[in-house]
Formats: sequence, C-alpha cells, structure tokens
Amino acid sequence: MSYVESNLVPGETVIYETRLHWIVMLGHIIVGCLLLVLPGVLLLIYAFRQTDIETRNLHLMEGGGVALLVCGIVTILMGMVRRNATEMAVTNRRVVIKTGLASRKTIEMLLNKVESIEVSETAFGRMLGYGTIVVIGTGGTPEPFHKVAHPLEFRSQVQQQIEKLH
Repeated sequence: MSYVESNLVPGETVIYETRLHWIVMLGHIIVGCLLLVLPGVLLLIYAFRQTDIETRNLHLMEGGGVALLVCGIVTILMGMVRRNATEMAVTNRRVVIKTGLASRKTIEMLLNKVESIEVSETAFGRMLGYGTIVVIGTGGTPEPFHKVAHPLEFRSQVQQQIEKLH
C-alpha cells in the first residue's frame, strides 16, 4: 500500500497520482550496464574460455566478474528505488507529495491553501514528458520537485479539484 493511500482521511479519495519520470534512472541504467556488460560479462567470458591460466588467477577473474555484475545490478536497483520512493497525488481535499525511503519528507497541503503551481519544462523534458513542479502555498515557501512525470496533468488535476471546492 502506498503512503498516500495509507494516510487518507475518511471521505477522501485519490484523484490523480504520478511519480518521478523514468529519466531519473537513466544515469543509473547507463552506469549499471557499463558495469554489467563491458567488464563484468567480458571478464567472465574470458575467464571461462581460458584453460592455460593458473587456478588462483582464474578464480580472481571469476570473482571480479561476479563482483562487477553485482555492482551493476545494485546500481540499477538504486535508480529504481529512487524513482519509486517519491509519490505525488491529488486527492479531493489536498495535494500530497512524499519523497524518500529511509528518511522521508512529506508535503501535505489542503487544496484551499494552494496559491499556485508552477511548471517548468525544458525542450527535452517536453518531448519526453517530464518537468519541474513548484507548489506554492499561502504564506509558504516554494517547494520544487524535479523530473516529475506529466507535470501539466498534475497541475490540471490540482486546478480541477480547487474549482470543485468553490
């Protein structure tokens, strides 16, 4: 069960949910694949094809290849955890944004306290469907959230729910 669903008050329903865009994993995927494919797999293939190398050196190569494979997989998993540790939702009463896994930061703002939502998209972000959302509450400080998937849809859903309150 997600953080948002587990913290709904009676009568509150989730209208829209989004998360970070897959682009936040791109660096992790590139580094992970470089560790997996280039040195990890090639080292293991080389070690298994050699017959004239000392057993000790062969075991070192195999161990190094396995270690690189594990590091590559862990790097990719870290990207997945980073992406999935952020939840953004619009309910019929508030905007909820939760970031982090081990240490958590949450912003829960009643819809009638939302002053504005700013959306910034780069040209590349517009093509791929991600951008930065800045939620500004009455009397509050701006809270930016980068690389959010479908930021215009998020803003639209907040605006629709605010209109329903009036």
